[in-house]
Amino acid sequence: MSAEYILLEREQDIATVILNRPQKLNALIKPMWQQLGETLRSLSADDSLRCIVLRGAGDKSFAPGNDISEFKDARSNSRDAKAYGEIHHQALAAIYECRHPIVALIQGICVGGGLEIASLCDLRICGDSSRFGVPINRLGLCVGLREMQGLHQLVGKAVTMEILLEGRVFDAAEAMQKGLVTRVVADDQVIEEAYASARRIADGAPLVARWHKQFMRRLADPAPLTEQEKDESYRCYDTEDFHVGYTSFLEKTRPEFSGK
Repeated sequence: MSAEYILLEREQDIATVILNRPQKLNALIKPMWQQLGETLRSLSADDSLRCIVLRGAGDKSFAPGNDISEFKDARSNSRDAKAYGEIHHQALAAIYECRHPIVALIQGICVGGGLEIASLCDLRICGDSSRFGVPINRLGLCVGLREMQGLHQLVGKAVTMEILLEGRVFDAAEAMQKGLVTRVVADDQVIEEAYASARRIADGAPLVARWHKQFMRRLADPAPLTEQEKDESYRCYDTEDFHVGYTSFLEKTRPEFSGK
């Protein structure tokens, strides 16, 4: 078994996925991308799960991007880069396609590949001192189409181009202004706020959260909606959770959703 570059913790219906290279500020390497993809695909298949928190080990960095020292041996030409890219893109796809809501808990640096990961999460909660950017123009390489997708869908063409062309690293306030993050809190409150958000999500109806994620992915596709896709919006009315939800509302009690 290779090193544990991705740690998995769980408390009831909330899982925590940890990017685990704290000695390198969680800089990403090939086996790390592979383990991340495998972990997210496994969690996505778990119906007992309600929410995922994705974070970096320690409090200094979410992830600063790919480990540049790996390039010489693993990505020194287009052939090797393409092989590496397949693993990289499979991990990003696993985040994007995950059925469960994902909250990015961001402390410190969130740059390059770290920002690619965070941009594919559903919510991003960071601290005042967090830093963001994609300073890839200084490396003489480009962000691939599939790597750019999450950022582009999140903030649009103009902001994505600004981030990529200028290559600046900017603060949390600017990230909030650009729409990159959901919420900025004091550094010592990031963990508490991220898990409070995860708990609010987990206490909701899980089928509804999964449908909302599915619908959002579909809306990113410009193809016209089919009648079958439109009808899927009404399937929630046939679930046990819907009856639990509206009955609890009328009775002023707390709903206990089963995911059925």
